[in-house]
Amino acid sequence: MPAPRSANPFRKKPQRPAPRKSDRGPRLIGLTGTNGAGKGEAAAFFRKRGFAYFSLSDLIREELHKRQLPPTRDNLIRAGNALRRRYGADILARRILRRAKGDAVIDSIRNPREVERLRTRKNFRLLAVDAPAAVRFERVKRRGRDESAATLEEFRAKEREEMGRSPEAQQLGACLRMADLTLVNDSSLKNFHRKLEALL
Repeated sequence: MPAPRSANPFRKKPQRPAPRKSDRGPRLIGLTGTNGAGKGEAAAFFRKRGFAYFSLSDLIREELHKRQLPPTRDNLIRAGNALRRRYGADILARRILRRAKGDAVIDSIRNPREVERLRTRKNFRLLAVDAPAAVRFERVKRRGRDESAATLEEFRAKEREEMGRSPEAQQLGACLRMADLTLVNDSSLKNFHRKLEALL
């Protein structure tokens, strides 16, 4: 009777099959990016594909509504910073995570602590959307919101304000650097959708 063969310590372990999408659990896509770059369009794209939609800015708008203040860009920045100072820099992300169930897209992420909190959820990815400032300025003028910027230079100045470093304030630049992927939306909507489609 032949001696039993000893186990080969160098034998490769069998590879487990890659998990199917249904096995991975709910997907959570966070959106950050510069003003007018196309975050709203990206959010609409994912909504049409079954993702629930949440916006950190909408939480701030709810606060402004309670205070009977108009949702101008300046008021949104001030109210958001006040909430972070009072309840912690990740307060908006904590509130959103209590609401987000299943596949979801979360818009308007502007503070690194928000990113860190959202990364505690399995299958979270942060997507940054950007475009040249002149292109974005023309877009925000067309959408007709009160952006508190009548000229391109005022628009750039407001953007520099959002790039601050205070822990309780908006730190858009830091969030852009934390993104898992950055998409530049500087051409047609069809081309932008093609880039988004590649993520699914």
